[in-house]
Amino acid sequence: MSGDAPVVVVGAGLAGLACAVELSLKGRSVVVLEASDAVGGRARTDVVDGFRLDRGFQVLLTAYPEAQRTLDLPALGLRAFHPGALVRLGGRFHRVVDPWRKPLSALAGLFSPVGSFGDKWLVRALRAQTRAGAPDDAWRRAETTTAEALDARGFSSSMIERFFRPFFGGVFLERDLATSSRLFEYTFRMFSEGDAAVPALGMGEMARQLASRLPAGSVRLGAHVAAVSEGRVTLSNGEPVAAASVVVATEAAEAKALLRIPTRESRAVSCVYFDAETDPVGQPLLVLNGEGRGIVNHLAVMSAVAPTYAPRGRSLVSVSVLAPHVPDVEVVREELRGWYGDAVSGWRHLRTYRIAAALPVFPPPTSVATPPSPRLAPHLFVAGDHRLVPSIEGALRSGRLAAEAVLEARR
Repeated sequence: MSGDAPVVVVGAGLAGLACAVELSLKGRSVVVLEASDAVGGRARTDVVDGFRLDRGFQVLLTAYPEAQRTLDLPALGLRAFHPGALVRLGGRFHRVVDPWRKPLSALAGLFSPVGSFGDKWLVRALRAQTRAGAPDDAWRRAETTTAEALDARGFSSSMIERFFRPFFGGVFLERDLATSSRLFEYTFRMFSEGDAAVPALGMGEMARQLASRLPAGSVRLGAHVAAVSEGRVTLSNGEPVAAASVVVATEAAEAKALLRIPTRESRAVSCVYFDAETDPVGQPLLVLNGEGRGIVNHLAVMSAVAPTYAPRGRSLVSVSVLAPHVPDVEVVREELRGWYGDAVSGWRHLRTYRIAAALPVFPPPTSVATPPSPRLAPHLFVAGDHRLVPSIEGALRSGRLAAEAVLEARR
């Protein structure tokens, strides 16, 4: 192991890039090895016929502390969803909004069948409780599943089934709401204090921004790593890469294979994109399936949020289907025809993404307040949202913590 060798980061997703940027800012030489043809990992954007297709429906919560610390949010040209959602129920759409951020809109929804008057007051109490203290206090609270926490708070079954299950089912990629109540409360606070937004040019711009801060030539694309050790990384073509330290910042399954460590399982999701002549929603709101049947969990017209996602005069419709369903485009189209009528027949299918490892599972018990050390051996480290919290925030923070561990080991 040469003292002049760089720190080698395996993986150019958000965790790996955040780690590399932090190390570079502290004067360390860094090489990032990425197996694919672009940076970003799960947060990538493809351009297809002038449409910007994120690899799965994703949003950035602007209240995330680590995102504020790591990213130049104004430079991303963020475009925000309106707070709340439209819920499909009983063959109609009902608007549910945050009454403390959009009070006039909330008045119009007082008599919607999505929850009771009591539920709306319980939301107010939940909002106040989750916003008390520091954000990280959430990781030290009593913990159950999200479903058990909502039930214990007294929310009605209709509110849970028609709003929380499809909304946070889309966030956690599971409708059983078996995810830790700590993550639910932390995420609820983030939704309450900031916007759910997308960069004007797609979610992939976050990774592009981070990579642009590294010295030219720091990122090697098409570099598939076959093995790692403390002083060397070996590529699949047999090429050795000398390393002062190695940080494995891949998704969970690959980290498990390279490092032989236990990791969390991951949830799958599918995203179907359509090109529509007209916007079926007419406003930048998430549309939830509150009917309790069908395979569509939620829908969003991305071009209504960020017009740059679609060519002028066209609308980009994103449809999310949770595992275990593998969507057939015509089945999805037929279900949406029941929502929006025969116009759906004219929607052109652009692409379907099936992301097998979209988000690590996060059931209780959790230990975010005292996370495992990124350091596995004197000069071998690991990063990724599977090590901390399954989210953009978790990936960015995990990358920084790994960089700090590398620097501390060096000292």
